[in-house]
Amino acid sequence: MSTKFRPSDLVPAGFIADRITHIDDETCISLSRAAAAAACPACGRMSRTVRSRYRRQVADLPLSGKRVRLLVQTRRFACDVVLCGRQIFAERFGDVLPPYARRTGRLEHVVHHLALALGGRPAARFAQRLMLPVSNDTLLRVIRRQGLPPSTPPSVIGIDDWAWRRNHRYGTIVCDLERRRPVRLLPDREPATAEAWLRQNAQIQIIARDRGGAYGLAAARALPDAVQVADRWHLIENASRAFLDAVRKSMRQIRKTLGATRVNSKLLTAAERLQYEGYLRREQTNAAIIALAKDGVTIKEIVRRTGHSRGLVRQVLRGQRNDVFRSRESSLEPYLEWLDAQWAAGKRNGTELWRLSRSQGFRGSRRVVSEWATRRRRADKADAESLTRIPSARTIARLLTTGRDNLTKSETVTIAAIESGVPLLVTARDIIADFHLMIRRKAGNQLPSWIDRARDSLVSSFGNGVVKDIQAVRAAIVSPWSNGQTEGQITKLKLVKRQMYGRGKLDLLQARLIGAT
Repeated sequence: MSTKFRPSDLVPAGFIADRITHIDDETCISLSRAAAAAACPACGRMSRTVRSRYRRQVADLPLSGKRVRLLVQTRRFACDVVLCGRQIFAERFGDVLPPYARRTGRLEHVVHHLALALGGRPAARFAQRLMLPVSNDTLLRVIRRQGLPPSTPPSVIGIDDWAWRRNHRYGTIVCDLERRRPVRLLPDREPATAEAWLRQNAQIQIIARDRGGAYGLAAARALPDAVQVADRWHLIENASRAFLDAVRKSMRQIRKTLGATRVNSKLLTAAERLQYEGYLRREQTNAAIIALAKDGVTIKEIVRRTGHSRGLVRQVLRGQRNDVFRSRESSLEPYLEWLDAQWAAGKRNGTELWRLSRSQGFRGSRRVVSEWATRRRRADKADAESLTRIPSARTIARLLTTGRDNLTKSETVTIAAIESGVPLLVTARDIIADFHLMIRRKAGNQLPSWIDRARDSLVSSFGNGVVKDIQAVRAAIVSPWSNGQTEGQITKLKLVKRQMYGRGKLDLLQARLIGAT
């Protein structure tokens, strides 16, 4: 059954369309209100006494590719209540047309969500195509005026820091893990700021955080009864880093085990030769710093005498600057699988492989592919001469944690020699593997025995760190909550921040991030 279309169907509810005119690319609609009376905004008394009329011009949603301007006939009423402070008032139209507004409520809703999604200038350009005459400054004012939507106070939160400017200025983000949405941005990552916000939200019961001490200290002071949960990803990453540090500290023993205290420069590529020369210079610096430390000179005095930074001196004394080669990401990484297939097919010439890789999209030089082919050819030979080239600590750590089925013949021989010559490194690897397995299986009852093993190994520093934060670590193992959601919200926050070219203030970032959610 068909219904008759009326011009009033085009305008907001409660209005009557008196006349529609078209002027160039704009449609003008004259409106009037059907109700005979209006309520006083001060006392609420209905009045029928009309004193005057005036016309309001407001923008509405576009129609047929044209802008729409509403000409609203607005009446002024007289309030008959003696004690009312208002004698004359203009009739109100509710949320359809707020007081003093230049846009209807439904157009304001569209403009607000357009600004939340795109920001200032991008939203303004898109609004022009939608026939919505609004400037970029107006869009940002709408975001700030609307503010934050009402939300339920969270009981399970995730808290982490994010970079205003990396290594210079940081802020804090707080997320509701139950509802999967951010709830607040704080201007810095100081413990006092986080503590003040937590004190205002005493209903919080669970706090997921990273392993830094600042947020843990703030949560312990503000909400001592709340359960703190360490982030599982950071725990696994810290454990892997601890094993890498153990390998770096054992590099001298590894070289002695492989009988390669000297590197044969004839087996090095040009890039590796530059790295080796840098290693020799580092060794001279390391020897000078270690000699001063043996004489009882303090770190501060070593920094003053040598001119090196405090961080570098600490690295030397901790045995973290013994690498000969430092692995770098190669431009061949996306093509390694294809190159392996070509190598297995019998194509062993570096120049030929380079020509074929150009057709696959590789844009590097021939030298890169030729050096890869040279290394691959040497890797197939497991003799004593090939073992004189010691991989970097990062490479050794990777090979030690990789299955033997995925290693080449020379790599297998190298790792077998390391395992037999440095048994403490094998013990450390097993301890870290057990820690990863304990987290994945949520076996919190194994934590005390694991700590006892870790304290007497090369990863004792990591074990001591777990002891200091044992309650949060145990909660991370057995609890379903973690800080992964917060990391995802930080990624979204960075996208919003870059859309505004890094110039969005805290209130604007917060309104766009939380309002859009």
